[in-house]
Amino acid sequence: MRHPLEFVPEHLRRPLFFTFFAMTILIFGIFNQSEQYLQTSAAPNGIVSFELAGNVETSQSILDAWNPEARLVAAFGLGFDFLFMPVYALALSLGLLLALSGKTGTYRHFAVWMGWGVFVAALFDSMENYALWCVLTGGALSPYPQIAAFCAVTKFTLLIVGLITALAGRLVKS
Repeated sequence: MRHPLEFVPEHLRRPLFFTFFAMTILIFGIFNQSEQYLQTSAAPNGIVSFELAGNVETSQSILDAWNPEARLVAAFGLGFDFLFMPVYALALSLGLLLALSGKTGTYRHFAVWMGWGVFVAALFDSMENYALWCVLTGGALSPYPQIAAFCAVTKFTLLIVGLITALAGRLVKS
């Protein structure tokens, strides 16, 4: 199996990685600015609390704790996240591609899989956002909070494993 971005010429990989990494940091910073509107006692971690609520009762308590301005911020964030998904997926996948350069064996094989895995994480992120949008606009009805939580856990797991794999590439000799 080939890494999904192996077609990118080698001389462009590092500059593209740094471009998408900088964009990831910038967009993440914008998201963090809005978190203050979403943090309540029902959602101490803001949007992440909403993503991981996992049941109707918790989701509804978060909705009840958010005023109209907070709900608008959450809705904007869900939409803006669709810009963030390809940016973070490209940054991490390019980071994995750079990390596996010159590597062979198990590490290379796993890093290639994780290069695909970060794009799968972005797909789970989009399904999660759809479920959260349904909760935000139609109320905390089952199965949307459960779908959102499943997708969020899967997304976070794939992204964390991908990040660890990319960073481990600095330690793996070949």
